[in-house]
Amino acid sequence: MNRILLLLPLALLTTVPHAAPTPDRLGFVNVEKLVASVPGSTNYLNLRKKVNTDLGNRQATLQTLVKKYASTRKAADQQAAIKAQKDFLAAQKTSQTQLASAFKPLATKINSAIATAAKNNGFTIVVDQQVAARTHLFVYANPNSDLTAAALKAIK
Repeated sequence: MNRILLLLPLALLTTVPHAAPTPDRLGFVNVEKLVASVPGSTNYLNLRKKVNTDLGNRQATLQTLVKKYASTRKAADQQAAIKAQKDFLAAQKTSQTQLASAFKPLATKINSAIATAAKNNGFTIVVDQQVAARTHLFVYANPNSDLTAAALKAIK
């Protein structure tokens, strides 16, 4: 009985490394490249370009009106700035709805391709390269973690 009690800790020590979970592998993809490669993405890309141009123009107009009001402090300039802000927010909301609707069929194909590429290459987490760069989410990513080419193959 004492021998079993003495061997039990040794048996536990030898099995613990085998019970440890495998570490997660983090990969990234360039979603822009994937979107451009999906058949039928032209409508979405054109809509996004149009929306970005429209919202950019509205934002520039709004900024101009706010600056004008800041310098004149006239009630009419304030009303113009408030109206431009409301118009901008309404256009932004409408645009987001349109873009989400146009992107939905593409998202299914892209997400499926990313999931396939990740599973085939042993990755458990995948992030959008551009979002990670824009938000400074990661300081460094090994180029071997790029799954864009594998996802492109899965799309085609």
